[in-house]
Amino acid sequence: MNIEPLLEALGIRDGIVCAVGAGGKKTLLYHLLQYYPGRTAMTTTVFTYQPPPRLEATVVVDDETQLRASVPQHGASRILYAQPTDKAGRLAGVSAETLAGIHADGGFGLTAVKADGARMRLIKAPRDDEPRIPACADTALLVGSVHALARPVNARIAHRLDQVLAITGLAEDQLLTPAAMARLYTHPHGLLQGTGSATPVPVLNMVDTGVAREAAEVTAHHILDGSDRFDRVVLTSLKAPGLLVDVIRRR
Repeated sequence: MNIEPLLEALGIRDGIVCAVGAGGKKTLLYHLLQYYPGRTAMTTTVFTYQPPPRLEATVVVDDETQLRASVPQHGASRILYAQPTDKAGRLAGVSAETLAGIHADGGFGLTAVKADGARMRLIKAPRDDEPRIPACADTALLVGSVHALARPVNARIAHRLDQVLAITGLAEDQLLTPAAMARLYTHPHGLLQGTGSATPVPVLNMVDTGVAREAAEVTAHHILDGSDRFDRVVLTSLKAPGLLVDVIRRR
């Protein structure tokens, strides 16, 4: 099997891959759905928005019982499935049991899972009941945007602001530094929360310029120095071919 460069960078070959955090989770998961070289599914354990029309995947929306019966038998190679909701433009999540059953019975090489929400902010920290990562997850992608760096930390850029301030040690409207952003990744109640036995992979997104790349590299080294659970930090950008900018490893 030929591995697409971003999947190789993330260390993903198969399994159930969850994304948490802010600043690009859905884009990252859509990319995995489009370019994984095998039968692929995408779903969610939380509320999410309807997928964009450009997504080349079959969308199946039904209650869990029907999803559990129909999705494994579906002939499409790329399937996005979720439950309906009465909220306009939104879809509802599925249980860990349903997700694991569909992944196994459907013969999916990879299932990509959105496991928390961030209300379009650039960074976040989870509250006590987040994220919703199933115990069967193999990989957890921890996502944040470098566009938050050097900006005042407030509700305009941060989801769960109180938790973000507590973890970073900053006061509201202080500027976000690379070291403070790294703490969102390394603190046990930051993006690592709830990852369990899944392999965590930090992702710094929106590395769109040379200046952003320099800041991302500094942040990445703070992340690697702050936790022995990581062996790499992946830098990504919509402006980069295949989203991949670079992989930063320990010095």
